[in-house]
Amino acid sequence: MGEAPGRPERPLGRSGDIPAPRLGRLVLLAALSCYFSITLLNILSTHSSAVPLAAAVLCLLGIFGLQLLHSRAGAHLASTGRKILTLGAQALLTYLPLLVFETQWGSMAGFLAGSLLLLLPPRQGWLLYGAVGASMLAPPLLVGLPVVDTFYYVQSTLLTGLVIFGLTRLADLIRVLHETRGELTRVAVTQERLRFARDLHDLLGYSLSAITLKGELIHRLLPAHPARAKSEIKDVLTMSRQSLADVRSVASGYRDVSLEEEIGSAQSVLSAADVRVTARVQTGPLERELETVLATVLREAVTNLLRHSRATFCEIAAERVVGEVRLIIVNDGVAKGHRDPSPHSGSGLGNLQTRLSAVDGSLSAEQNNDGTFRVVARAPERRSTEVAADADWEGRAGDSQSAA
Repeated sequence: MGEAPGRPERPLGRSGDIPAPRLGRLVLLAALSCYFSITLLNILSTHSSAVPLAAAVLCLLGIFGLQLLHSRAGAHLASTGRKILTLGAQALLTYLPLLVFETQWGSMAGFLAGSLLLLLPPRQGWLLYGAVGASMLAPPLLVGLPVVDTFYYVQSTLLTGLVIFGLTRLADLIRVLHETRGELTRVAVTQERLRFARDLHDLLGYSLSAITLKGELIHRLLPAHPARAKSEIKDVLTMSRQSLADVRSVASGYRDVSLEEEIGSAQSVLSAADVRVTARVQTGPLERELETVLATVLREAVTNLLRHSRATFCEIAAERVVGEVRLIIVNDGVAKGHRDPSPHSGSGLGNLQTRLSAVDGSLSAEQNNDGTFRVVARAPERRSTEVAADADWEGRAGDSQSAA
């Protein structure tokens, strides 16, 4: 009641709008396979003997396996010792074949650079990433390649490292996004359940308490005052119909409540319980959400009064004070030794604090030394949209008449 359902402001999107985590891993695997196949073709083009070629293939397979290990989800959470071991093995498999294949093996250094970025803290990772790129100056210079070709090998190594790092992180982000979507869905369902439970508590707690009270009054009136009992039965029927409508409104997700109507209802119910009621309303028109929240506070306070106290009087005041709206409910407190006979006493005050927080408000409830119990709800003044529009239109009309 008085709250929109717990749904996100924007739709999360259809499942097809976001790539599946498996697709992200397949793209990464395809990119790794392409790099390795290019390196393999470069090595085959050297027309080396069978032994060096076999050794190169084994090194390639070793680097491929290590890169898959470094690119898996959560690899950065491995122990320091394990990181040193796997990165050391990849470094050996990267630099030793350079002695034989020289520039034809150069692109493998990019995988080492990417693994350093994936596994190490950012500062260390980027420093070592740059060092790996700079190390690729040596092979082209040793074989006497031009400066342009040397720059190409360095740039290719750095670019390969960025591609591996980026594709791995992208695959991880897709996985996290899918997990987050599922979690958001679960949270939305939980919030909707809480809203439904809170609304039922606020609506039916008051209505059922009032119906119970009226029923007890009718039971007492029937023998001596059947006419008045008949009148009270009409009130009970009205309340029961309203309760049914309230339950339906909870299912639909939102219901506006008038503060003045709620005060009138509270006066009727409390008077039937022989509670003397005085009410003062000096708020003027309020914004709908704020008025609904304040009406809910009043309803819960009256419900608690009926269920948890034996009050003889109740004072209700709603007023504007220095930029805020206050609702104050005072009664002569909880009777000594009184206990609610129902097995479930509810959590109304907690629900009300949640509602007031939604309008930047606060709630206080305390028992005073004089035996009175005081509930105060405060919220920043929020002017009714309709009233503000009318005032703005009247102001423009007055300006036009003055100008004429």
